[in-house]
Amino acid sequence: MTHIAGLERDQLLLLPEAVDDYVGSDNPVRFIDAFVDGLDLAAAGFLRVEPKAMGRPGYAPGDLLKLYIYGYLNRVRSSRRLETECHRNIEVLWLLRTLKPDFKTIADFRRDNRAAFRAVFRQFVLLCRRLDLYGRELLAVDGTRIKAVNNKDRNFTRSSLREFIRRADEWLEDYLKRLDEGDVEDGATGGGARTKNLAEKIAALSEKRGRYQAMLAQLDRTGEDQISLTDPDSRAMAAHTKVGVGYNIQVAVDAKNKLIVEQAVTNQVVDTGLLTQTAEPAREVLGVKTIDVVADRGYFKIEDIEACEKTGCVPHVAKPQRGSSVREGLFRKDEFRYDAGLDAYVCPAGKLLTPIRRGRMRDLERTDYGNPKACRACPLRARCTNNARSVFRLENEDVLDRMAERLKARPAILDRRREVVEHPFGSIKQWMYQGAFLMRGLANVRAEFSLTALAYNLRRALNILGVEAMTAAVAA
Repeated sequence: MTHIAGLERDQLLLLPEAVDDYVGSDNPVRFIDAFVDGLDLAAAGFLRVEPKAMGRPGYAPGDLLKLYIYGYLNRVRSSRRLETECHRNIEVLWLLRTLKPDFKTIADFRRDNRAAFRAVFRQFVLLCRRLDLYGRELLAVDGTRIKAVNNKDRNFTRSSLREFIRRADEWLEDYLKRLDEGDVEDGATGGGARTKNLAEKIAALSEKRGRYQAMLAQLDRTGEDQISLTDPDSRAMAAHTKVGVGYNIQVAVDAKNKLIVEQAVTNQVVDTGLLTQTAEPAREVLGVKTIDVVADRGYFKIEDIEACEKTGCVPHVAKPQRGSSVREGLFRKDEFRYDAGLDAYVCPAGKLLTPIRRGRMRDLERTDYGNPKACRACPLRARCTNNARSVFRLENEDVLDRMAERLKARPAILDRRREVVEHPFGSIKQWMYQGAFLMRGLANVRAEFSLTALAYNLRRALNILGVEAMTAAVAA
């Protein structure tokens, strides 16, 4: 008995098999094909949707978009690797009808249509909303950092530039001193190799110092905090993110199926101030009047929380514990209860702290509350202050009081945030292998992440509903 044998490679078949026979009805490429064919590519902003009357024919934008969606869905983002798939991958042969664009055509399409990919992502979000895949009750907002095409050695801050210039001046002073000493020795011995080496070092260091001085002047002129040489838009991220130089990725994720509703890419190093501009577009696209929004303490900024509440997004943001009292182990400010009727704070000892002075803070009216007389005789003084304790209140701090009451009523919502929002980040970085961007520049990086977010949502939706149901929904 022998093993099952295949056909000889040079054997001709009487009835050749169709490419369509290799692509099952539950293959994701069938949905990709139907989804892209249903898009208005011209309205989305794609170029060359209508072919020119003269000249060499080009590839249809829809075909190249299908190739990119397939590539990102299957962890193939490089234009050269996508070109290879066009020659060997039966799914791609079916999807593109055996078209084989070269890598430059593929790469140019992504670069030239970078602004249109966000519109495609938005259209898929609207499709998922129509299919009731979004709960539209709770959004989790968070950010992560993804590495840019820029080594940390080619990123400079004001402090690093000033430090190098300071050290360069010290080295130059030392080299010049040694050069003078070498001139004397070389004159006595008749040799000049040592002097020549020192002169070369001085010239090279002076040139490098000049470049750094020019970069420092550029920062002073533009008002920026740092400069990157390979990718000018990238920035050095916070140390705890383990990303040297990169971009800050913001997402708003619906809690029902952990699908991304809104995504944005910025080069802002911290998340502070990004809550409203991430949550509000998500609320709008979901078509609800109000929605709960939860975020971690990195988003805690009273002005942003107030703005978020005004847009119909009900914020739930953990308050960071910081300040001198926290560092010294004394009573925190949130242990002082504000009584709006009395316009006074009640301290942990039960004493009233009344207004003692008023001023301005970040363009907001600030009121300080205290009771020095009660502090002097207070039995809890050692746990509260070294002198007389005061707490301040900003004019719009009512928004924080309301949020504190909401968090007190729903303490588990902060843990729910972690469960919801870490799913897409984990999938994108681990399953999709996107630990770094391939392109340079903020606009190009935004196009890349729009494709990434689309691929993530597409995979989630297909896992939940299946290819046939999704394809039927597009055709409806």
